[in-house]
Amino acid sequence: MSQIRSFLAIGLDDDFKPKINKIIKEFKKIDANIKFVDLNNLHFTLKFFGDIDTEGIDLISDRIEKVVNDFEPFNIKITGCGAFPNNNHIKVIWIGVESDELLVQLHDKLDKEFAAIGFDKDKKFSTHLTIGRMKSAKGKNQVKDVIEEFENVEIGEMNVSDIAFKKSTLKPSGPVYENLKTYDL
Repeated sequence: MSQIRSFLAIGLDDDFKPKINKIIKEFKKIDANIKFVDLNNLHFTLKFFGDIDTEGIDLISDRIEKVVNDFEPFNIKITGCGAFPNNNHIKVIWIGVESDELLVQLHDKLDKEFAAIGFDKDKKFSTHLTIGRMKSAKGKNQVKDVIEEFENVEIGEMNVSDIAFKKSTLKPSGPVYENLKTYDL
C-alpha cells in the first residue's frame, strides 16, 4: 500500500508575493540561520494530514467536497508579522490574517469531517502563512527586531475562492508541492 504526504491549503495569490518577498529580504540581511519558504510554496494550511494511504484520497476528497459546497468565496486580510511560539522563542516566522471568521468556520467544519474518518482534531487553528523557520538561536535578537518592525504590516485583502488538496514530496532542496485536486467555493 503506497503512501503520500499531504495537506489541505489555500494558495497565496501571486499579487501578494512581491510584498512578502520584501519582508523576507529584510530577514535575509541578518546573520541568522533561517530556512525560508520558497515564494511559490507559500500557502495557508487548513489541515496537515501527514502520510496517508493513497486509497484514502477519495474518502478525504468526498469530505472536502461536502464542506466546500456550503461556502461561497470570501475575503481575508493578510496583515502582521509574528513568530511561533512567541517573539522571545522564535521557531516559525509568519505573516498573519485578520477578518478570518469564515476561514475559521471553514477549518472547523473540515476538521469535524476529518475527525469522523479518523484524523486527530487540530488542537488550535491559527491562520498564518509560514515564511521561514529558525534553525538555531543565532541572530535571534535581530530577527525579533525585524518581526516587531513588520508586526502591523498590511499586505492586502485576498479573495479565497478555492482550496487545494496537495501532495508534498520532501527533497533535499525543499518540499515540492503538487495539487491532487482543487475545490471551488
